[in-house]
Amino acid sequence: MMIDWSHFTPWTALAGGALIGLAAALFWLPNGRIAGISGVLGGLLRPVRGDIAWRVAFIAGLVGAPLAYPLFARLPAPQIDADYAALGVAGLLVGLGTRYGAGCTSGHGVCGLARLSPRSAVATACFMAAGFATVFVLRHLLRL
Repeated sequence: MMIDWSHFTPWTALAGGALIGLAAALFWLPNGRIAGISGVLGGLLRPVRGDIAWRVAFIAGLVGAPLAYPLFARLPAPQIDADYAALGVAGLLVGLGTRYGAGCTSGHGVCGLARLSPRSAVATACFMAAGFATVFVLRHLLRL
């Protein structure tokens, strides 16, 4: 494996990670809510009166931010090295894993680990192990 040093951006990655952590903390501290995408979206599928507006605003921000990005900077060229069938299967597996793990990477990996949740530590370790195993099997065993 080689690092593409011309595209290595540690400072912007650090700033982005810090902003994600700050946003999660600013969401949790005053509201007591976890900024886990699957939980936020799942709450819209079973709406509770008085609990809908913030969820819609959260999802609107997730959708709106990438749409507003081109107003401030040039978009990178998208490159997806998979066909639609592989993307569909991957999405289904992520959805099943999110449901089985009682949360997603943002809920467990960002918010749960920050709260020192043992359950989130186990879930995040499982997410990472599954990702490592998938890449190993696809790239090295199946040569895809």
